[in-house]
Amino acid sequence: MRRVILESPHKGNLIQRFLNRRYARACLKDSLRRGEAPLASHLLYTQVLDDGSSFDRSLGINAGLIWGDLAEYAVIYIDRGVTPGMGMGINRHLQNGLAIEYRSLKNPKGDYRYAKDQKNQKASSACR
Repeated sequence: MRRVILESPHKGNLIQRFLNRRYARACLKDSLRRGEAPLASHLLYTQVLDDGSSFDRSLGINAGLIWGDLAEYAVIYIDRGVTPGMGMGINRHLQNGLAIEYRSLKNPKGDYRYAKDQKNQKASSACR
């Protein structure tokens, strides 16, 4: 199994957070079935930190970014959009030369990957 950091939306109103968590769990399952060992820090850390607190949110994001540095590549699930928090992670992964794969649960044949040599791209240009 390959270590991957998983990015998907989390923040939003009560209904959006519910839908985003449900989506993230489906993404975890998809990743595991692909033979990967995913970490979705936004699902893990929000169980013990208050996402409404800027301090706790920053603490959770930074902890996730540190774990992301140990991943073999990042997988970005895009069916529910790309949020600013995801953009921070994408930029960090690109800066560190981590390969990024963009995925869709609705259209798995549409997956595409950015190689490590494209690390200078910004998330805004990488996510179309």
